Amino acid sequence: MLTITLLTRMKNSYKWGYKIFDHIDIHCEIQAVPFAQLSQMQPGEPSEKIRERVIAARKIQEERFKSFKGIHCNAMMTERMLHQFAEPDAQSLDMLRMAMERLKLSARAYSRILKVARTIADLAGSEKVESMHIAEAIGYRNLDRGDWAERRI
Repeated sequence: MLTITLLTRMKNSYKWGYKIFDHIDIHCEIQAVPFAQLSQMQPGEPSEKIRERVIAARKIQEERFKSFKGIHCNAMMTERMLHQFAEPDAQSLDMLRMAMERLKLSARAYSRILKVARTIADLAGSEKVESMHIAEAIGYRNLDRGDWAERRI
């Protein structure tokens, strides 16, 4: 597959791959769903419900950042804002530390995980970033795992 080939080359090239992957907030590998499973699937959450959650999360973010000039959403948070609005509790920090060490993630990836976790918490209507939000955000760093291109399932 061309995409896998190009991404693998990029990932294996320190000059390009690491820099590019490190700047992407969310990246995950999507597996094909076998037809037998597709034909038995139940309907998912309706798009209108998802849209309502996204609009509500954006309103939360606009309110959160209204006193910060030029900041409108979680992706734009500075390091100081991360400590103010997305500070993980002790359990979440432990989980994040383990993921950082196991996956050999950069400081940039750390910040991106916290920003995505804050967004996940906003979508869930949670004031605090909890361990489940951190876990989900870590899960969206699939391509940081060294073996992602070899796992062609």
